[in-house]
Amino acid sequence: MSDTLMLQAILDGQSAIKEELKGEIKKVAKQVELLEGKVTKLDENLTERIDKIGLQLAQLSDDVPTVEEFDDLKKQVSELERQTPKVS
Repeated sequence: MSDTLMLQAILDGQSAIKEELKGEIKKVAKQVELLEGKVTKLDENLTERIDKIGLQLAQLSDDVPTVEEFDDLKKQVSELERQTPKVS
């Protein structure tokens, strides 16, 4: 086999390997794009859920009595306890 034919065979082999690698890289790139889409959708769902939980917590904190209101209730209960007759 002449040197020219040997070099041509080597170059052809490298070209074939290069094309095969390009194909595999494209497949991986497509899979990465699909995965990115899924992650983005998951992120949107989580963000929406976190927003709902935050709203629920805000509404719950609006219903909770303040320290002053709680102290007033405590005083009122104490007064009612003193006023009610004890049953034995």
